[in-house]
Amino acid sequence: MNVEPSPMYQKEPTFYYFAYGSCMCPVDLKRTFGENVHNYVIGVATLKGYRLGFYRLSARRQCGALDVVPDSASHVEGVLYQLPWRFSDALDEREEVPRGGYRHEIISVSCGGKLYKDVRTYVVVDKLPEEIAPNDWYFNVVLRGAVTCGLSEQYCWQLFDRMHQLQQQHWRSA
Repeated sequence: MNVEPSPMYQKEPTFYYFAYGSCMCPVDLKRTFGENVHNYVIGVATLKGYRLGFYRLSARRQCGALDVVPDSASHVEGVLYQLPWRFSDALDEREEVPRGGYRHEIISVSCGGKLYKDVRTYVVVDKLPEEIAPNDWYFNVVLRGAVTCGLSEQYCWQLFDRMHQLQQQHWRSA
């Protein structure tokens, strides 16, 4: 006997999202959605053919914010989420899509030995010509997300080193 599940038990629509900056931190992302997102984490993912850069001045945070830029010799580690579609507008708002801060980019990432296609990430619309240092808050939330979600130790150190270098350059020139 086949019984159709009631609509209440049907799975809600979702989308894949690759986070490489402050959204890697599930605790910080909870502030945007108003609920825990730990259950939506699929795992550590790798985006090939891109590198990180701080090519956006975040007006809200008053510091450099991360971006991904094409670079065939590099890769970016981040967190792959499978988020409920109801989070889409709030995520766009966080990434300042309506105001031209970031835009959607559809990418493919590797996670757990599997290739995920049609994954949303965000890229800066108007990239600055030079990188801008993150502030201490952004530095810490990005690193906390990277460590908490299990990005490779080598990548976490590279991320730490890049952010630290940018801050040192900023303080030397200030």
